[in-house]
Amino acid sequence: MGELVASPASLFALLALLLIIIVFLRIKRIKLDTRTLIYIALMIALTAVLHTIRLFHMPQGGSVTPGAMVPLLLLSYRFGPGVGAFGGFLYGCLNILQDPFIVHPVQVLFDYPLPYMAMGLAGLFPAHRYGATLLAFFGRFLCHTISGVVFFASYAPEGMSPLAYSIGFNATYLIPEFLICCLILKVLPVSRLLEAMQGRH
Repeated sequence: MGELVASPASLFALLALLLIIIVFLRIKRIKLDTRTLIYIALMIALTAVLHTIRLFHMPQGGSVTPGAMVPLLLLSYRFGPGVGAFGGFLYGCLNILQDPFIVHPVQVLFDYPLPYMAMGLAGLFPAHRYGATLLAFFGRFLCHTISGVVFFASYAPEGMSPLAYSIGFNATYLIPEFLICCLILKVLPVSRLLEAMQGRH
């Protein structure tokens, strides 16, 4: 059974990852000005609210929401992969408080900050939103699948490969989540929202 709080080793792993992100942002000369920080905070808040509305919740974690990843995707489209990954990291840390299931410090990384940091990959191809969203969700899927194989193999039914179990388990909720996000992105006036985030009127 998972712990309800992060251990000192888990906190150290999170701080180490945060340091790597900060160094990356400095190398890329990405400045987190006041406007950018406000949008990061706003998108994280929206993601947190949407994540509490669960259409379906898996027993060992993972849930289908009404597009909780859309705000992080918009952040990535607008500010690029670096800022998108930073926002994903911060939300991943918040998600530990929302839905904690901790068995190992490395598992914390692969189930919390890294999957949401993967949303930053959408910022690589902002003009191709559905393909970029697919890439972002594939990155998240990969993180959760690795965690499942390494740390949750015991949950696999007898005689079933841990890899096959992890792929099936994570696909069960991530594919619907991906499709819902694509539908919302189709309906939303994304271009206008991004222009508003750029300060254009």
